[in-house]
Amino acid sequence: MTLAQLRIFAAVAEREHITRAAEFLNLTQSAVSHAVTQLEGEFQLAFFSRIGRRIELTPAGRLFLEEARTVLNRANIARERMFDLAGLRDGSLRLHASHTIASYWLPARLNAFRAAYPGIRLHVTIANTRDIAAGVQSGEASIGLVEGDLPTPDLHSDVVAQDQLLLVVAPDHPWASTPPATRDLARSPWVLREAGSGTRIEFEHALHALGVDPADLDVMLEVASNEAMASAVETGTAAAVLSASVVAGRIEAGLLCAVPMNLPDRQFRALRHPQRRLSPAETAFLALLGAPVTVNKP
Repeated sequence: MTLAQLRIFAAVAEREHITRAAEFLNLTQSAVSHAVTQLEGEFQLAFFSRIGRRIELTPAGRLFLEEARTVLNRANIARERMFDLAGLRDGSLRLHASHTIASYWLPARLNAFRAAYPGIRLHVTIANTRDIAAGVQSGEASIGLVEGDLPTPDLHSDVVAQDQLLLVVAPDHPWASTPPATRDLARSPWVLREAGSGTRIEFEHALHALGVDPADLDVMLEVASNEAMASAVETGTAAAVLSASVVAGRIEAGLLCAVPMNLPDRQFRALRHPQRRLSPAETAFLALLGAPVTVNKP
């Protein structure tokens, strides 16, 4: 039993006429008769009786018409939903994003995507960079938005934005007036993001480039929150390295001071698995971010 046979049967049953059903379906009379005969043969039931020059449904035929209509209706609904997904009128977009990206950079992009595709439901999971990369590798996430250049040989990575890291201290910290020499970096307490975060990874890379072992720093606090870090530095004696987007307002208000330090710019990247096919919503979102995406072919 196929959907094509069910459509033919329903057309015949609703018109009680082979020729009219064939004309409606743009098929030959023999093709229509053959489909009906195949269905009756499969179930060893008669669906039609010939009464003179016309046909009418048998009790089995009336029951089968009810079921056929139900199946055909569900098939039409499925077809419409797939067209809605393909046309971005329905569906969902699930992203995993790092703390800095999710809090400061991503919201404007989500609003732009929502304005373009109001039928798409948005879901964002926030985690650190290392966990996001692991989630994309395992298939838990289709798209991950992370900071920095975490080694991910199994993943495809596209740069979608640039970011700047800043060394910040409270206004009464000695470094606010006299930037430290490289050898002085270990002489201040530090507040750092947790291991595995993009900010922590990029800062440690920068320290290595300066010839400083991150283990030599006096880390008084590790915290998985940019805001908590900024508040701890603002109200204490420690130093921290944070994204410019996190501390720009506090610097402008005079609550924090940016200390000159040779910190390289970092990149925001979109991660995806090269062997997993993207949905239309995921493809459209990456395109909105400016990531080069090859449209999936069925």
